[in-house]
Amino acid sequence: MRSVSSLALLALAGVTLGACAVGPNYVAPPTAVAGNFIGANAVAQRLAPPAPVDQAAWWKGFNDPVLDGLVDRALAQNLDLAQATARVTQARAGLSAATAALLPSGGVQASAARSRLSTETPTGRLASSAPGFDRDGSLYEADVTAGWEIDVFGGLRRDREAAVADYQAAKVGVAAARLSVAAQTADTYLVIRGLQARLAVAKGQVDTQSRLAETVRLQQSRQVASELQLHQAEGALAQTRAQVPVLEEGLEAAMNALDVLLGAQPGATRTQLAPAAPVPQAPAITEAVGPADLIRRRPDLAVAEWRLKASNAAIGAAVSEYYPKFSLTGLVGTASTASGSLFTGSANQAQGVLGLRWRLFDFGRVNAEIKVAKGRNAESLAAYQQSVLRATADVEDAFSSLVKREDEARILVGGEQSLSKARSASELAYKAGAVSLIEVLDADARLLAARDARAQADTEAARAAVRSFRALGGGWRDA
Repeated sequence: MRSVSSLALLALAGVTLGACAVGPNYVAPPTAVAGNFIGANAVAQRLAPPAPVDQAAWWKGFNDPVLDGLVDRALAQNLDLAQATARVTQARAGLSAATAALLPSGGVQASAARSRLSTETPTGRLASSAPGFDRDGSLYEADVTAGWEIDVFGGLRRDREAAVADYQAAKVGVAAARLSVAAQTADTYLVIRGLQARLAVAKGQVDTQSRLAETVRLQQSRQVASELQLHQAEGALAQTRAQVPVLEEGLEAAMNALDVLLGAQPGATRTQLAPAAPVPQAPAITEAVGPADLIRRRPDLAVAEWRLKASNAAIGAAVSEYYPKFSLTGLVGTASTASGSLFTGSANQAQGVLGLRWRLFDFGRVNAEIKVAKGRNAESLAAYQQSVLRATADVEDAFSSLVKREDEARILVGGEQSLSKARSASELAYKAGAVSLIEVLDADARLLAARDARAQADTEAARAAVRSFRALGGGWRDA
């Protein structure tokens, strides 16, 4: 009884000491950020449709049912998202294992053995000469065992703290993956619509220049136009036609990329997206946030901080190796050479053991392990701080691109109208003999460039809106 009381007192002391753990406690790193984004005012003054009510479903603000359906499919089928979800299961299992290490463990073991001694060994020869010697023997045993490592200095608690941080990082990682998949899907869809618009411009220009070349060919047959003018018209037509396969190649690659995002075989969405549609206009971005609030809105920043917390806890786990480890093990059971008396009082057995493990002469290796843990923590801290800076830059870049590209598109609208009128006037003047063919071809080239630039500006403005929603966290908030 006295020994049992001593073990109980030791266990109570271990629990009391285990309330405090060695190593540094986590302190959130300071982040020096500005109060407002530089481009916030310009974005707020944009002329755009109202923003979506649900910021978590920001893509619906583009008012494009096809886009809505594609994003929903991607969120349900994307394989990168499936990998992120699987990592949560792994992290949850790691947390369960770290929690179990803090608790007593137990088990049941039983055995029945039958043996026969050799009479040819020295022991066998001696025993066989004794009266009543029996070469055959049996042993029956059943035990309940229990063990507990007393976390006196908190090493196991630090391990669990790191496991909790890893689990939280994995959970928030799913939110980060969802935002990334939605943004990539929307961006790829906008690229497709932009390429279709550019392709329509190029094909329309091919038709216009084909008619011009046919007119010159007819004039040349009547000796009105020279052979040089015919070659010039045909050369300009070929140059415009050459842009079509390049745009078609880009369009096919974008459609393949979209299929991969949907977790489908390339070509799965060709029929659905074959009919061209305008590039949807970017919605307004009205949610007023600043760089400081961005830290609580970006899931990737939350992931980076949870990883920082895990690396901080790993330092404590490494420091705990300086100190001794205590453990309690116990056994209660029964053992007998005869099965009939296995559960009798005379067969009962019990054992209690206090264990000690101390790396007393291994401090050089412990020092190295602590330095490694501190180095990883410093790396995680730098990664987190850099992520904050990059997140702020992402917002600023997206805001700037959105405003400037929309300005470019508005300017190009007026330029395209003027160049279209100039092109029509030059063709009429050419047919009247007032200008040369070169002026008509030059007007064609300028008009094609303006229309293509406007299609690109519209596309890039919409893509910048997607980057803005993504950079702002897509409606996610740290709980």
